[in-house]
Amino acid sequence: MSKIMPYLWFDKEAKEAAEFYSSVFPKSKISSVTVLRNTPSGDCEEVSFELWGQRFTAISAGPPFKINPSISFIVSFDPSHIEGAREKLDKTWQTLSVGGETLVPLGEYPFSKRYGWLQDRYGLSWQLILNEPSDEGGPSIVPCLLFVDENCGRAEEAVNFYLSVFRNTKPGSFLRYGADQAPNKEGTVMFSEFMLEGEWFTAVDSAEDHGFSFNEAVSFVVNCENQDEIDYYGDELSAVPGDEQCGWLKDKYGVSWQIVSTLAEELINSGDQAKADRVIQSILKMKRINIEEIKKAAGG
Repeated sequence: MSKIMPYLWFDKEAKEAAEFYSSVFPKSKISSVTVLRNTPSGDCEEVSFELWGQRFTAISAGPPFKINPSISFIVSFDPSHIEGAREKLDKTWQTLSVGGETLVPLGEYPFSKRYGWLQDRYGLSWQLILNEPSDEGGPSIVPCLLFVDENCGRAEEAVNFYLSVFRNTKPGSFLRYGADQAPNKEGTVMFSEFMLEGEWFTAVDSAEDHGFSFNEAVSFVVNCENQDEIDYYGDELSAVPGDEQCGWLKDKYGVSWQIVSTLAEELINSGDQAKADRVIQSILKMKRINIEEIKKAAGG
C-alpha cells in the first residue's frame, strides 16, 4: 500500500473517469469499487485504481468541490524506457483532450521537445512531457502543486515544510525563475521536485492570473498504521485543527490531506457490509481518526 495517494472528488463520475483513465494509460486497473452508505452526500461510490504504477482513489460525492488545475499530474514519456515515446505521448494527448480544454498547447518548448497541458472532460489536469533520454527510470505520473495568488512565492517554503514533516523524504531538482521571466519574480520556483514516503511530487510558483487555488477536490491520503502516526501527521499538517473532519484537514497552504487508518480501510473492504457501515458511520462522527473507536464500531 502506498503511504501517500491522490484522492479525487467527482460529482457523479468517479467510476466512469477511472475506467476512462485505465483505458488511456498502460499498466492500469480498477482495484475495487466500494459504496459508502449514509454519508452527508448520501450513498457515495468510492473507486480505487492504478494508473501506470500510481495509485489513486476517487469518489462520487456530489458537487461541493470542483477539480481545477492547481493540482495536476505530470505524465513523463522517456524514450530510454518507452518505445515510440513521442508517438505515445501524442496519442495520449489526443485521447485525453476529447471534450476537454487545452491549457498549454502541445508543442516544443525550451525545456522539452514535446510538452502540453490540458484539462480533460472530467476536469482533471494533465501535463504531458517528453523527457530527455535517461538511465534512471522515474515514476511516469507525478502530482504537481501550483502555487498561485497569495500562495505564489511560497513553493520553496512548502517543499521544505513537507520534507520536514514526512519521515522518508528526498529533495530533487530545483530551478528558479530568472530576472527576464516576468511576471514571475526572480528567484521563485520555476520547477522543483521532492519525494515523500517513496512518492514523488513537484511544486511550481506562478504569478499569472489563474482564477483558482487549492481545494478539497484533489487531496492526498496519508495511510497510518497506528494512532501515534495519525496524531503526528494531524498535529504537523493541520493549519486549523478545529476544522478537521473525518480525518480531512487543510495545511497552511490550503492543500487538503486525509489522515486515515489502514485498519479502517481493511474493515470497510472486508466484505462484511454491516461492519463496513458501522465503521463508516463512526468515522463520519470524528474530527481526527480514532482507531479505538473504529475497533469498537467494527465489533458492533
